[in-house]
Amino acid sequence: MKKNNKSEVINFGCRLNIYESEIIKNLIKKNNIKNTIVFNTCGVTNEAERQARQSIRKYKKNNPNKNIFVTGCAAQINPNKFNMMKEVDLIIGNNQKIQEETWKNFKLVKKQKFENIMDVKKIYPNVVEKFDGNARAYVEIQQGCNHRCTFCVIPFGRGNNRSVPIGLITKRVKKLVSNGYKEVVLTGVDITDYGNDLPGKPNLSQMIKRLLRLVPELKQLRLSSLDCAELNEDFWEILKYEERLMPHLHISLQSGNDIILKRMKRRHSRKQAIEFCEIAKKIRPGIVFGADLIAGFPTENNKMFEETCSLINECDLTYLHVFPYSKREGTPAAKMPQVADLEKKQRAKQLRNIGNIQLNKYFADLKGKEKTILIEKEFKDYSLGKTQEYAPVRINSRLEAGNLFKKRIISFKDNLLIA
Repeated sequence: MKKNNKSEVINFGCRLNIYESEIIKNLIKKNNIKNTIVFNTCGVTNEAERQARQSIRKYKKNNPNKNIFVTGCAAQINPNKFNMMKEVDLIIGNNQKIQEETWKNFKLVKKQKFENIMDVKKIYPNVVEKFDGNARAYVEIQQGCNHRCTFCVIPFGRGNNRSVPIGLITKRVKKLVSNGYKEVVLTGVDITDYGNDLPGKPNLSQMIKRLLRLVPELKQLRLSSLDCAELNEDFWEILKYEERLMPHLHISLQSGNDIILKRMKRRHSRKQAIEFCEIAKKIRPGIVFGADLIAGFPTENNKMFEETCSLINECDLTYLHVFPYSKREGTPAAKMPQVADLEKKQRAKQLRNIGNIQLNKYFADLKGKEKTILIEKEFKDYSLGKTQEYAPVRINSRLEAGNLFKKRIISFKDNLLIA
């Protein structure tokens, strides 16, 4: 039986990790690294870190002869936890994982020397040409975060804000479009803080405007998570006049109560969130919103929680990412009075139920309407994709993945549109 020496990357977490995993794949291939599995971890919650460790143990048990390398945010934040795992052969810092020098000159010495991520100033000019198994492409526009939300450890995994120059972003997008991608997603840790560290301080809106002008062949541009407190008037102009900017915005809201937002150290207020959504709906009729919400943040009482529930309707949110608050060591929120675990789970369930009602209401309104759909997967007699508003669709015919088609919505079932 032939021995399998193939290497691969197992990805956890955000869209930025998806982008970086492709860089790692390219570097592994270029440097002819065999018989190795790289776990690119997420550190946003304790649960994400636990799942990564569990996956590593399971994989090593089933593949005892493979080398296990660990990188990503969880490895950067808590390298000692992975260092103690007998299954792990090498731990690589979050900044080093995308440097060619790392993959040229590594030794199986358990833990490589980690840079202080807060001292990192450089953005590496990697250009990703394709994303295996993905119909849409991802482009990193910035790294790190200058804010310090009291529940979040990600700045300690990613460092401070570092923006990618507009010229390099354009180069990355042009390469992807030339390789057949119809949709590109701009991603980063805090993309609305884009440009503060660049000469002339170009903002996100100015960068988007220039990018769309320089790459007219790009069909669809999508944005990852936004902070509604950081966007300016330029953004409304693009949203109103540029149809290639998708009518789907995902907002990092977290709570609907002003006291909790202050204790989280968020930049926006409840009023700002509602006004942001109202303006966007007036400027771009039919726009759809997603949002991150945390249930059971420390000190949250029932009245505060009800304000988050009512915010869903007031902002007309459709896609909810709901998380029960996860206590993270070393964060200010971990020292605050905690909400009971059962209460957190019940509140998260209630938010998800409201989200399902919102989603079904939105899907019911789409019946009979024609929508542009990016095909993500093709099967023998059907296809799966997403509308420009990011609604999942099943098309009752086989269509080629990666292409755009206009189809009429006929019904929906189990949170899936039928076209």
